[in-house]
Amino acid sequence: MFNDIGPLELVTIVVIAVLVFGPDKLPKMIQDVARTIRKIREFSESAKQDIRNELGPEFKDFEFEDLNPKTFIRKQLDNDDLGLKEIRNGFDLKKEMAEVTDAVHGRESESSTSSSASSGPTGTVDMTKKPTSTDPDERPPFDADAT
Repeated sequence: MFNDIGPLELVTIVVIAVLVFGPDKLPKMIQDVARTIRKIREFSESAKQDIRNELGPEFKDFEFEDLNPKTFIRKQLDNDDLGLKEIRNGFDLKKEMAEVTDAVHGRESESSTSSSASSGPTGTVDMTKKPTSTDPDERPPFDADAT
């Protein structure tokens, strides 16, 4: 519960508690706080157990931590029933990015040259920017989809 409290912070809390409550009332206050925390934990465990009993035996392995969306998604993605690991392992991002870069710069990548050599002549799309000659008085064309 208090895993992220360091020793200096703990000493600061103790000094402030001694100053606020005094050395004679401090042990009683610590007991009251500990008792309250214990009751809250017992109440939450009792509520969890009641919910598990009401859900029935179908949800015997239900964990309340799964209600956190990050935990739920991580658990579902780790599940190998969907075959996502094969898809993830079969996807090479560096190769895909190199192919896109080669296409933008007008170069043919290794995979496209091997596939075009085996399948015969195919048309390629030239994606390089070509300068267009326009008159200085002529307005550029208006593209309604671009605005």
